[in-house]
Parts: sequence; C-alpha cells; structure tokens
Amino acid sequence: MLMELVLHLSIFGTLCWWSLILFPWRPWSTREKIEIPAHNKAIFSEDLSNITVLIPARNEGPYIRHTLCGVGAQGENVRIIVIDDQSVDDTAEQARQCGAQVLSGTTPPAGWSGKLWALEQGLREIKTHYTLLLDADIELAPGIVSELRQKASNDDLALVSLMAKPPMNNFIERLLMPAFIFFFKLLYPFGLANKPGSGVAAAAGGCILIKTQVLRSTGAFANLHDALIDDCTLAAHIKCTGARTFIGLSHAASSQRGYHELKSIWEMVARTAFTQLRYSPILLVICTLIMISMFWIAPFAFMFSSAMEVYLASILAWIAMFFTYLPTLIYYQRSPLWVGALPIIGILYLAMTWTSALRYWQGERALWKGRRYESKTNT
Repeated sequence: MLMELVLHLSIFGTLCWWSLILFPWRPWSTREKIEIPAHNKAIFSEDLSNITVLIPARNEGPYIRHTLCGVGAQGENVRIIVIDDQSVDDTAEQARQCGAQVLSGTTPPAGWSGKLWALEQGLREIKTHYTLLLDADIELAPGIVSELRQKASNDDLALVSLMAKPPMNNFIERLLMPAFIFFFKLLYPFGLANKPGSGVAAAAGGCILIKTQVLRSTGAFANLHDALIDDCTLAAHIKCTGARTFIGLSHAASSQRGYHELKSIWEMVARTAFTQLRYSPILLVICTLIMISMFWIAPFAFMFSSAMEVYLASILAWIAMFFTYLPTLIYYQRSPLWVGALPIIGILYLAMTWTSALRYWQGERALWKGRRYESKTNT
C-alpha cells in the first residue's frame, strides 16, 4: 500500500514539474526583462520632468541615501517626494540632504497599511504624467527610468514594473533569494500577467512606473488600502479597466536590504505567504500536497521503491527541476549546482507558508516594521 502511494505521488509530482515546462507561457523563463542597453550606460542628462518619484520611507536610514543618489543619476528635472512614515531614525534628514521633498506622514487610519497610507498622502502632491513608485531600499542604475518610460510609451502600457535583483551576498541569500523570484514567477507567470485579457495580474512593488491619471481613475491607494500584496492588487485593478501592464526582471534595479540570517527571510515570506493562498485552508492543503510531491517524493521516490516506474519518475523529476530552475540561476549568475538544493529550498518555503497560516489563525495577519495587522479571525 505504501509503495503504491509513493508511486502515485511521485508520478503526480513529476507531472507537475513537466507541466511547468510544457505550459506555453513558460513561467520559468527569464525572457520578460528590461535592461539598460550597453550604449545607454553613461550618465544620463535626459529630461524627466514628466515623472514624479514617490518613496514611502519608515526607518530607512541605512538605505535612503543610496536610493536617492540612484534616482538623481537618472536624468534632469525629476521630482522626488519622500513620505517619512513616522521614522524614529534619520531617514527624513538624509532625504532632505539629498534634495528630496519630504512630507511628514501621519498615523494610518484604521484599515490602512502603513505603506499605502504614505503613498496616498504623497499622491496628493503629484501633477506629472507619470508616477514612479519606488521602495526606499531599491537602488536604480543610471538610465533605467528612461527605459521604463520608453517601454510604457512604445507599448501603450499603463503600468511597468521591475522585479528588483535580490541581495545574494551570503550563503542564505544565495540559497533562498533566486528561488524567491522563481516561485513568484510560478505563482504569477509574467507571460500571462503581461498578456491583455489574461486573468493573471502582477507587479513588483519595489519599482513601478504608472500613468498618474490611470492610478487616480482606479481609486488609487484607497481602493486597495488594506491589501498586503498591494503591488499585484494594483496591477489587477488596472487590468480590470482594460489597460495594459508589464512586469519584468532587471539587473538595473537592485534591493539593498540584506538578509543575514534565515530568520529575516522567514519573516519576510511569512508576512504574505498565506495571503497568496487567500487565507484558504483548502488551498494550503493542496499547496502542501503539491510541494511535498514535487520537491521530495518525486525526486527521492527511488529510495523507497525499486520499481522501474519510480526510478523513471525520479529521473524525469530531476531533469525537469534542472530545466526549470536553470534560467533563473543563469540570469543571476549562480552555479547550476544550486538546483540540487531545490528540495531543501522547497520545504523551507512551505514551512514559511505554514508559519504564515498559523499566525493568521492566531489573529495576526502580518507584522511589519513595528505595525501589527490583525486577521479577520481577531477582529
């Protein structure tokens, strides 16, 4: 009976891996990207007067100066607004020293997330055609804002978003951060998200260029004021209007926020993992079954059975794992040998998801930057 179960689950896991390969939208691909052409890597002097950069910042002292210097190197006449979200460090002072306009944010009203309330306050000051929503820890390479604007203009896009390059400076970051991008693309396939009429919508909140009029016409941040996955929710609202969106990878936007231990990545993922599953216990069980089948039973089934079918399923699973994860590793210049760590990576992310679910059931929807967002079970 046990061997029969192992066989069925190994075949199921292997089929899941090969389905990813055969899907026409290729969720594992890195083809959706925006980079700076080699001839454009010089210091820019382009006029960016039709763009306002909006940066919500709460205790971002270690990062805000690098972020603002990166924005300043994009071109001329760009307006920068930093909303100081009640920081207790020198975030506001550093922002003023870098020439940004600093707004003192107020306490979020009930039901609002801190970031979205900060953005809502900053939006009132914007009069330009485009708004660049930028996280305070995202460093931009010179020329990328011009590329975003050109992409939006050429393809008639209401929203263009970049998935920033994650930090990969230590072992735990190299183990988990490329996989974070990999899993995000599996959940929100960029090929479908960028397709008009598709039900999939995605954006990466760290760097979003958006038409200001479209942002306001969709209700702006008030329409998603309590969303924890606010970037994808914003993209969904915009796609519902019939407007087009784009999300892609880039080396020209990078996150400065390092993760020096497993706990910090665990907390980052657990903040929204159960939200991705819509707080559904059924989806959590399905996700658990799929991930255990894909990351453990399929690749290691040969250890529990000598049946030829099991050996074949394990071989095919490893081939598919290699084929699907390799493009992400190549894009971030990581060794293909990291594919061998996928079983450990998969189980770690599954455990983070369960942590997120358990906290939700205990009444905590999320805890971020000293603010606690309660779940509906505790309201």
